[in-house]
Amino acid sequence: MKKYIPYIFIAAAVIATIILLFSGAKRTERKLDERISFQKRDKIPYGLYVAYNDLRSFFPKAAIHTIQTGPGYWDSLSVYDTKQALIIISPQFYPDEYEMRKLLSFVQNGNDVFISTMLMSDAAENVLNCKAGFLDAFSLANLKKGETDSFGVSLFNPPFEEYLSFVYPGIKIGSWFYKTDTAAAAVIGSDDMKRNNFIHMKAGAGNLYVHLTPVVFTNYFLLYRNNIRFYENILSLLDPQVTRIGWDEYYLYKKFHRNRENSEKNGLGLLSVLFRYPGLKAALLTAFLTLLLFMVLEARRKQRYIPVMLKPRNDSLDFVKTIGRLYYDKGDHKDLCKKMGSYFLEHVRNRYKMATGKPDDAFIKDLSYKTGCEEQEIRNIVSYIRYSEDSLKVTEDELIRFHKLLESFYKKA
Repeated sequence: MKKYIPYIFIAAAVIATIILLFSGAKRTERKLDERISFQKRDKIPYGLYVAYNDLRSFFPKAAIHTIQTGPGYWDSLSVYDTKQALIIISPQFYPDEYEMRKLLSFVQNGNDVFISTMLMSDAAENVLNCKAGFLDAFSLANLKKGETDSFGVSLFNPPFEEYLSFVYPGIKIGSWFYKTDTAAAAVIGSDDMKRNNFIHMKAGAGNLYVHLTPVVFTNYFLLYRNNIRFYENILSLLDPQVTRIGWDEYYLYKKFHRNRENSEKNGLGLLSVLFRYPGLKAALLTAFLTLLLFMVLEARRKQRYIPVMLKPRNDSLDFVKTIGRLYYDKGDHKDLCKKMGSYFLEHVRNRYKMATGKPDDAFIKDLSYKTGCEEQEIRNIVSYIRYSEDSLKVTEDELIRFHKLLESFYKKA
């Protein structure tokens, strides 16, 4: 037994070493942080640390301020001054009409505004006269699941010196323009599916740029290969002589404001607030549906009995059929033919306003013209009418032929 002890210690040491190696490998394994923050202070892949801090190298003489208030309430920027720039990078851009008017005034006075967002409010779309496509199903699924795929954007020439294309292996998420005002907006960029996602608009002495893929300004994209050139080209659109730059964080935190004014006008302000919370929303919808179901069932239980109304019968038709059977069963075919002929002539008088006292050739031609029936067919009917009046007896076969002639006439006329 003693001779096996050294081997046991060696086996235990080997097993312990293997366990330490694998556990150490697991501890040192790093996982990509896929949180999408759009925060200027975040160094995670989808933060904006690189984009914010590189502003100083592109505009060394400009004062850079963080904006946390809406347009018209800025402390560091002025709507009435010039040589200023405002940069908004946020997943949502929900200004109301007042804020859009202030932004346009800021641009018209000789300033530049750059906006990169995925979702815009109705007020922004109406003022810019554009419509942005919402996240497609593939992009939204990637955002929820944290899946990644290669993704790219392109910049057009002009205004850039050459056509440029950039890609990265990160999250594929973004929006696009499916309607723009071609008279006022110039398309200067697209995504990797050739959908327009970057437009430039002139307003007064300033410029407004709207971009719909803000994920390309995150650290992961800008630090991948030579993608920093994308950011350099974007910043080259701004006036190089700007003295103040505002880095907006107001719209980054402004949530649940889309269609706020319309909701308040329609009396839905309270419901829109309550529906923010999934649990409360589900409870309210359940209560509403239960109340509606109760009202429907209660009304049905106490509803007065509605009797079944039978379809009215055509007694006149039954009478005619009875009289016809009576004549047929009696065998008086001559009298029945005379009555059928009288009914035919009365029908012609009432419907076609024609005299039937003398059914001659002129009568036959006029009736054929008005009804569209052949003259020979009408001539046969007139002949049968004369025959039934002059003959002593009408056979059953003659009665049937006369009936068929009349039925054919009524169907055609």
